[in-house]
Amino acid sequence: MLLGAQLRRLREARGITREAAGYAIRASESKISRMELGRVSFKTRDVEDLLTLYGVTDEAERAALLSLVKEANLAGWWHSYSDVLPSWFPTYVGLEGAASLIRVYEVQFVHGLLQTEEYARAVVRRGMRDAGEADVERRVALRLERQKYLVSEHAPELHIVLDEAALRRPYGDREVMRGQLQHLIEMSERPNVRLQVMPFSFGGHSGESGAFTLLSFPESDLADIVYVEQLTSALYLDKPEDVAQYEKALTELQRDSPGPKESRDLLRGLLQLS
Repeated sequence: MLLGAQLRRLREARGITREAAGYAIRASESKISRMELGRVSFKTRDVEDLLTLYGVTDEAERAALLSLVKEANLAGWWHSYSDVLPSWFPTYVGLEGAASLIRVYEVQFVHGLLQTEEYARAVVRRGMRDAGEADVERRVALRLERQKYLVSEHAPELHIVLDEAALRRPYGDREVMRGQLQHLIEMSERPNVRLQVMPFSFGGHSGESGAFTLLSFPESDLADIVYVEQLTSALYLDKPEDVAQYEKALTELQRDSPGPKESRDLLRGLLQLS
C-alpha cells in the first residue's frame, strides 16, 4: 500500500493518466489502479519503467522505492495460517500490523487483540462448530500472535469502545469470563490502550450500524482505512467521505461513553457480579 501510494503521488505530480501509465508497462488502467491501492504484487521491471515515466532519475530515490518492491512481495508471518483463515482476513492482519493507531467499536464480543486464550478458544468454537480441534487451536494461536504487536516496542495506540453487551454475553464458563474481565482491566492500564465501555444505561448511540475498525498508519501517504467484517466477506473503505462518517460515529461513541477510569470501575463491578 505504501509503495502504491507513492507511485500514485508520482504519477499525479506529472499529470499522467492511469491509462498512459498502464500503456507504459504493457498493462491495463485497472492494473495501475490495483497497484496504487496495494491490491496486487509488484514486478521490479514494471516499477522501474513507471519511475522512468514519472521522471524519477535520482538513483537514491529509485533505489529506495525499488527496495519497497522486495518488501511488498514478502509473505507476512500470518500467511502460514492461510489454511484456517477466510480469504478476506489476511489483508486485515497485515494492515493491523502496519497501523500506528487502531480505533475500534465492538458489540458482539471482546476484540481479538484483547481476548484471553480461553475466551478466544470459546469464541472460535462458537463461531465454527464444525471445525476440528486442530483448526480451532491454529485460529487461537493466530489471535495470540496478533496480540504480541500490542505489547511490542513499536506498539500501536489502541482506542476501543466495547459495548456492555460484549461484556455480559458469556463465552465459555464463569471462570473464563472472570479471567477475561480481569485481563481487560489490566490491559486498560497500559499507556497505549484507551478502553471505554458504552453502558446499557446510555440507551441508543452512534454505533447503531454495528462493529467496525479504523486503521491509521504512520506514513503520511497512506489514507485511513475502515474495516467492516460481514458474515462471508469484509469491506475495506478508504474513500474520505466514508472514513469521515465512521470517524464521526467513533468520536461520538468516545464522547458518550464513560472515560477510561470510569470504564475500569464498570469492569470491576461486572467482575464482582460474575
